[in-house]
Amino acid sequence: MTGLSTYLDRRMWRILLLGAMSGFPWVLIGSALSLWLKEDGLSRSAVGWAGLIFSVYAVNFLWAPLIDNIRIPFLADRIGHRKSWIVSFQACILISLIGWSSLYPSTDIWMVMGFGLVIATASASQDITIDALRIEQIGANEKSSMAAGAATAVVGWWSGYKIGGMLMLFIADWLEQAGHANYWQLTFLFLCGFVCLANIGLMLIPEASADRRIEAQRLAASGLAAHFGTSRLAAVGGFLVNTVWGPLGSFFRKNGLSVALTLLGFIFLFKIGEAFMGKMSLIFYKEIGFSKSDIALYSKGLGWITTVAFTILGSFLAIRSGTVKALLFAGIAMAATNVMFSILAWTGKSEWLFALAVLLDDIAAAFATVAFVTFISLLVDRTYTATQYALLASIGTMGRTTLASSSGALVDWLHGDWGLFFIITALMVIPSLILLWFIQKHIPN
Repeated sequence: MTGLSTYLDRRMWRILLLGAMSGFPWVLIGSALSLWLKEDGLSRSAVGWAGLIFSVYAVNFLWAPLIDNIRIPFLADRIGHRKSWIVSFQACILISLIGWSSLYPSTDIWMVMGFGLVIATASASQDITIDALRIEQIGANEKSSMAAGAATAVVGWWSGYKIGGMLMLFIADWLEQAGHANYWQLTFLFLCGFVCLANIGLMLIPEASADRRIEAQRLAASGLAAHFGTSRLAAVGGFLVNTVWGPLGSFFRKNGLSVALTLLGFIFLFKIGEAFMGKMSLIFYKEIGFSKSDIALYSKGLGWITTVAFTILGSFLAIRSGTVKALLFAGIAMAATNVMFSILAWTGKSEWLFALAVLLDDIAAAFATVAFVTFISLLVDRTYTATQYALLASIGTMGRTTLASSSGALVDWLHGDWGLFFIITALMVIPSLILLWFIQKHIPN
């Protein structure tokens, strides 16, 4: 299938839901937590450092082999290996939201961050199996469908993040205007309903049998395990091959050491500037005078429309222009749109300029994300789908989480000079584009 008909495939609707379930937790530990901490009196630096809980996304590949291989008793037989893990992690998110509903950051900061860490860990862990289930919905040889699936996953992720964030902000603003001092706590209880609805939809997604994957992994493990004889070392060696060496070795054998390391460097650096900007964006909007409803309307509502439209358009352009050109254009576009926020900072509160900046930023982010997801998806070895995708995605996330947590401290160090801050974030894309130039011949097109 090619063209628009690819997106009419019922598999794309399943991928859309999976993407939304992946994006929604970022509303909780990103948008909601940041504003909740700021409105309860914490500093920009504190809000930024709170983002360290996102670091679990950077290391989720460490336990990806366990999720890829261990079956949850009873539940896996009933609803499938992948879905049983997703439901379990969703339950953790639900419990944490209920826990947040009785806490206040100013007095319970460690409990607040503890539940935030549980949400982040559950979200990062479910992404391992969500990505695997998403990739396995499409045949390995369906290249155009793979790109469309990546675009649909991005649309789903942004839908979960943007629409979920818009509803969250509207609910919080409405409750605050109604005079509820605990408006954030009540908002978290409302959000529990969205989690439950998503899991009902999850049950409608079919999951293929894991027999072929298990057999492929067993055969890969038997080669090295044979060297250990029939002792316990054989079992240990087989497990290590199956869960650690297999996925890593496959990636390095396929690309070679130098190219593989350069690929990983590019993945690590590509979206750091976007992450620095995104981490502080809501704080910036509040400081220059926009309300939660304004942010919901422009940043989330308008942003969702443009993101969806240009993610789909971006997938067509990525297919036709090739991976390298798509990534190069996306990097330049992300840097250029960050400069728009510098202009907004220097001119002051302006609704039309806010809308324009958000519009252009979301267009660039949509194109960059679909090109990036397609790029990683094409690198994955189907024998180790979950583990290898999680490894590559985690390396990309590492830069966007660990380094970007210093964004608040950077703004404070600049004495609140938001314009200069956004200029610096625009320049952060340059190192990744240099690496892209060197490895362009080795990137799948």
